[in-house]
Amino acid sequence: MHDLIIIGAGPAGLTAGLYAARAGMDVVLLEKMFAGGQVSTTYLVENYPGFVEPIAGPDLMANFENQARRYGLEIIYEEVQELDIAGSFKKVKTDGNTYEAKAVILAMGANPRELGLEKERKFRGAGVSYCATCDGAFYKDKVVAVVGGGNTAVEDAVFLTRFASKVYLIHRRNELRATKAEQDKAFSNEKISFIWDTVIEDIIGDQAVEGLKLRNNKTGQESQIAVDGLFVAIGTVPNSEIVKGLVAMDEYGYIITDESMKTSVEGVFAAGDVRKTPVRQIVTAAADGAIAAIMAEKYIGEIK
Repeated sequence: MHDLIIIGAGPAGLTAGLYAARAGMDVVLLEKMFAGGQVSTTYLVENYPGFVEPIAGPDLMANFENQARRYGLEIIYEEVQELDIAGSFKKVKTDGNTYEAKAVILAMGANPRELGLEKERKFRGAGVSYCATCDGAFYKDKVVAVVGGGNTAVEDAVFLTRFASKVYLIHRRNELRATKAEQDKAFSNEKISFIWDTVIEDIIGDQAVEGLKLRNNKTGQESQIAVDGLFVAIGTVPNSEIVKGLVAMDEYGYIITDESMKTSVEGVFAAGDVRKTPVRQIVTAAADGAIAAIMAEKYIGEIK
């Protein structure tokens, strides 16, 4: 019987683990893949407090992990299959074991949202990507497209100009949602061409991406562009499937919490991108994790 189980090793989970371990709690963190979450696929992080110079995403998350391990956090790489969280003691079943604890922190993060095109999954790894920093180097001197209008899409477009000869940025609206600082970088980059008020109708190609069929939202006019790769950056989908029907969620599947990170189930907390929140940044995920751990410790103290 542990005091606390944390599910997910992104910024929220690792911060929760740091605070819990440092407080002397018997805590275990379960992660199905690797520590760091989406940040580990980010080329450079420029806005995390305390780092005057940009830091590579994998390096930042390695710091998170090493700091938490320093205080004794145990990280177990197993995928969670099922939860029983209704009772006083919570059971978490993985692909190898069953763990029990007095409290649980859900920090599973979110995954990139897909466009839903017929050939999208077929060409994943053959021209369709959701991670510019992972796959950008494969497109040296080639033409690529990025779809989206937020910070991730704009940052991806700028990053891809390091390799690609030309980058199309396709957005369904006539203005970007990204911060002004990110927009300025994109607008001043001669390799980036903007395609406004446009959606992607289909992917052209037999064995790999060769082009895109486009449709203008305002005029209905259809067109085609030749590209070697498509990078999708249109938001995220929460990794909350394992707790569907167990805790309250919004219509998009994000877990609803109060300001103390408490969910609708006593002794269950949620932190980071998996919860309903107006802002999803590394710093806010880390703050969520700290709050969740502190409130979990308080909860455990009250039930002893």
